[in-house]
Amino acid sequence: MNERYARELLAEFCKRLYDRQLTVSAGGNMSVRISPEEVIITPSGRNKGMLEPEDMVKLSIDGEVLSAGKPSIEHRFHLALYRMNPETNAVVHCHPLNCVTLAVRNEPIRCNLTPEGAMLLGHVPMIAYYTPGSDDLVEAVTAEGHAKAMLMERHGALTQGRSLEEAYNRMEELEFQARLQLLVGDAQDLPADEVEKLSRM
Repeated sequence: MNERYARELLAEFCKRLYDRQLTVSAGGNMSVRISPEEVIITPSGRNKGMLEPEDMVKLSIDGEVLSAGKPSIEHRFHLALYRMNPETNAVVHCHPLNCVTLAVRNEPIRCNLTPEGAMLLGHVPMIAYYTPGSDDLVEAVTAEGHAKAMLMERHGALTQGRSLEEAYNRMEELEFQARLQLLVGDAQDLPADEVEKLSRM
């Protein structure tokens, strides 16, 4: 992907996440792969609704900073996911309120209440709490690194996708499923055979 286009696209999706209240203030971090060896990621400590293309930071897949700016403190789990998943070209981590509500409760999210949840998300693991930016958090995310989406205990949510749009769509759907779960209480999941059928679609 062209670097300039990637910077513009990442800024656009950051604003969309902020406008949809999927993240607030400087919370979260988003990235896109521009080549097998290079990634563009959001900078550390900046409001995601106010970022411009030139604010984004370029990194090598091994973590070397290749442009001006300081990358997000969480950049290492982004890079770990790219290294282990060649098909992943975007990672979105943010703090949607309903997802965080479940994560604070350490309550697993149920994504089999609707067909869309089953198809877009599948099983969503809960990552145990570790200090943001720590080696332990990187290891915990990597251990579940083949999941399309994850919740992080007392922290937030993470999605990955073949494109930035796919990762974004999964985050939107994840927050919808979290909100739905909080509204419907102990409603039954779809039957297991239907979930299996949907997962193959």
